[in-house]
Amino acid sequence: MRMRTNAAKTRRAPDPVGGITSHSAHAPYTFLEFFAGGGMARIGLGERWRCAFANDFDGQKCAAYRDNFGAGELLEGDIAALTPADLPAARADLAWASFPCQDLSLAGARGGIGARRSGTFFAFWRLIEALAGAGRAPHLIVIENVAGLLTSNGGEDFVRLAETIAQTGYRLSASIIDAQSFTPQSRPRLFIFGFGPAMAPPTNTDAPCQPMLAGAVKRLSGAARANWIGAAPTPRLQRNARLSDVIDWDEETWHGRAETRRLIAMMSKTQRARLDAIVKNGARRAGAGFRRTRTENGKPVQRFEARFDGLAGCLRTPAGGSSRQIVVAVDRGKIRTRLMTPREAARLMGLPDDYALPARANAALKLCGDGVCVPVARWIGENILEPALAGKRKAAAA
Repeated sequence: MRMRTNAAKTRRAPDPVGGITSHSAHAPYTFLEFFAGGGMARIGLGERWRCAFANDFDGQKCAAYRDNFGAGELLEGDIAALTPADLPAARADLAWASFPCQDLSLAGARGGIGARRSGTFFAFWRLIEALAGAGRAPHLIVIENVAGLLTSNGGEDFVRLAETIAQTGYRLSASIIDAQSFTPQSRPRLFIFGFGPAMAPPTNTDAPCQPMLAGAVKRLSGAARANWIGAAPTPRLQRNARLSDVIDWDEETWHGRAETRRLIAMMSKTQRARLDAIVKNGARRAGAGFRRTRTENGKPVQRFEARFDGLAGCLRTPAGGSSRQIVVAVDRGKIRTRLMTPREAARLMGLPDDYALPARANAALKLCGDGVCVPVARWIGENILEPALAGKRKAAAA
């Protein structure tokens, strides 16, 4: 059993979805969780859903999954090695796949959906095609990834993915949903939904325009165009916490004065003026930022760029020294800085404080940075997936 990290020493941040749900064997809906990571989709879907199967190849994420849910449904290993015989015999209501984003992200090399990591989508889809051939394809599909999928390779990666899903008989919808509707983190993600033949997708007559998605949809043709049913719903703002409610003010790992001064000195004039105004105001305020390299007057300059709008920036995996977010706390005229802790990152992902994180900080931060925001998954379940399944059951009973 892996060790749990310590819970907050001071005030406990609000848990957007409560504690970890224990799934009943009699839950009305079943799902398969691919690229499961730490099980955030599972927590988000909640007690109305029962996990019938989960898979991931990352050993540390799988250890966290077992710590929190047990080993019963989890099969650790490469998705490319799975066959339909590894999956439950009963037809699942949903297959959820948050496949790797590294080759699609604007922050990465953008090798595209055919590259090694993001290309694992096709290993997942071969399983869905095999299940369809056996008459047990999931009724619903959720694909989650970065919004960069819409523009990767000039938009051709999105077209290829949509065509692949549509050719298996699913109707398509999508939406860009930002976690900041629920938690104090700016984290837009693309969700693509596949609806089986018996599913009634929700209507969306008053959704805000998403130009990035609209531009990508214009490129669709063939089965993808014929099976496109419009944009999926998007949530209204439900966030009831700011970054200052999430951080541990009494954390002991604050930088020394020299390091804090060094970071402040790396701010642009505009950023520094904003910070000075907050200090002068005397308010208690938390911000968060990253070290970034910018080109100024033709030369690379390292800057520390922080935001103080109540949100953290999008969590990343700790692949490099500048990828960890830095907390800036202003209290009674004093400025303190430090690295964001794994527990704070977990709260920004909507994980409850009783979720057992990996003991190693980098492993815990990777789990969070790669995950799906828990309350976003909850909202999708309640507003898109469950209504579609309820409509199917009503039609079957008629």
